Amino acid sequence: MNDMKLGISTFPSDELLFAAEQEPALSRAVPGWKLLIVDDEEEVHVITRMVLEGLTFSGKGLTFLSAYSGAQARELLREHGDIAVILLDVVMETGQAGLEFVEFIRSELGNRCVRIILRTGQPGQAPEREVITRYDINDYKHKTELTAQKLFSTVTTAIRSYRDLNVIEKSRQGLDLIVTSTRGLFERRNLELFAQGVLDQMSSLLRINEDSLFLHSPSGFAATVRDGDIAVLAGTGEFGHCGAEKSACVLDDSVTRVLQQALRQREGVFAEDAFVQYFRSRRGSENLLYFRLDRFLNPFERRLVEVFSRNVAIALDNMLLNTELLHSQKEIILTLGECVESRSKETAGHVRRVSECCSLLASKLGLDSLEVDLVRLASPMHDVGKIGIPDSILLKPGKLTVEEFEVMKTHTLLGYRILKGSSRPMMRAAAIIAHEHHERWNGAGYPRGLAGQDIHPYGRIVCLVDVFDSLLSRRVYKEPWPLEQVRDFILAERGEMFDPDMVDTMMGQLDAFVAIRQEFPD
Repeated sequence: MNDMKLGISTFPSDELLFAAEQEPALSRAVPGWKLLIVDDEEEVHVITRMVLEGLTFSGKGLTFLSAYSGAQARELLREHGDIAVILLDVVMETGQAGLEFVEFIRSELGNRCVRIILRTGQPGQAPEREVITRYDINDYKHKTELTAQKLFSTVTTAIRSYRDLNVIEKSRQGLDLIVTSTRGLFERRNLELFAQGVLDQMSSLLRINEDSLFLHSPSGFAATVRDGDIAVLAGTGEFGHCGAEKSACVLDDSVTRVLQQALRQREGVFAEDAFVQYFRSRRGSENLLYFRLDRFLNPFERRLVEVFSRNVAIALDNMLLNTELLHSQKEIILTLGECVESRSKETAGHVRRVSECCSLLASKLGLDSLEVDLVRLASPMHDVGKIGIPDSILLKPGKLTVEEFEVMKTHTLLGYRILKGSSRPMMRAAAIIAHEHHERWNGAGYPRGLAGQDIHPYGRIVCLVDVFDSLLSRRVYKEPWPLEQVRDFILAERGEMFDPDMVDTMMGQLDAFVAIRQEFPD
């Protein structure tokens, strides 16, 4: 290209000679805002660097990147996703190479933040009005009009726009993360898991703005107040060894002081080396979130933390409420199950043992945590249908007649009918268990004669556990069996009454099931 570049006449020729001797490296030693020069003439790169060498904005200088064709520029942009400004020539290997590069940036990469300043020495090949209308560029300059001062001002303005766009984008990402993460926190069903979830999400939130935050490896912890003492529930980074299931966490005086300050003030505290967020549930429990810093958070970062913390407080209240409701449901179900069992002269301990043993077996079989909880909560209802069986049959000490046994068998249908109307997962699971816990693996059970895998896993689990505990317990019609006799019976019924895999699992962990019996004696 033969036109004058960048007002080249404003620079003495000896300066150009010295500049040409500089190594045309892709980046300068001083870190800062990345500026990509895309032009097929070396002279343009040299002069641009000379003019902008001392430019600083918001405390950061420039890092120069150079490309001499559209193809080189594409590779550089793939490697450096944080380029702030591109000074772009239109005519390089082809007459439209620069404009094609713009399309690549905006359409293929989807990069809307980088500021593109188009520089052309042949405006006739790329008319300004047409280029500005058709292409997503941010400035259009004739090379002959770009004096040193104008280039300095143009690049500074572009960097300012890039910075502001990034603040907006980081804010959007932060709010998206807040919405997504707090939704996930509702799935945490105990305080320790919830605390770890909060730590994970706060760490991700703080990493959003890594240019200005120290948090490449965040350090913090979540804690609750118990009997006036601060108990750490979960930690990350340097506090990763802390937690309810881990070793005791000793906090130094500086950490304790800022925690106590938050407790006294009942609000968050932002210090130079740390911040603490304070949460008080509607039931009065006090909880704290601590993160270590190496400086004060800026207003943007602080705002994200505060918004996230408000959402955490709401999630915490809901989690505690859900936990209380779950405990209430469990208590009601256990009480109802105990009432049914006590009517048939069986003990409340049987209901609790069946619940815990079913949970253990479900866990050992590899069911997910949700199903394990469902089995634990629903299994106490397995005999709820006995509420409709006459005392003369239910309490008969001797063997039932054929007719009496047919009446007794109806408790599975009665229980199913009582429970099936609910849409709640726990009640639906209880309906399945009540209906199928007397089905046999070989198809000889009742009420429907299901066999093998056609019997729901919940029904197969309760069938095995109920028989195991009943045989070991005293009933109106029998004395308790010795453990050896019970084990022999279950092994003999492997593949007949019981699912073979479930029998193998129970026998492999028999001591654990016996321990549950000892924990909840008759």
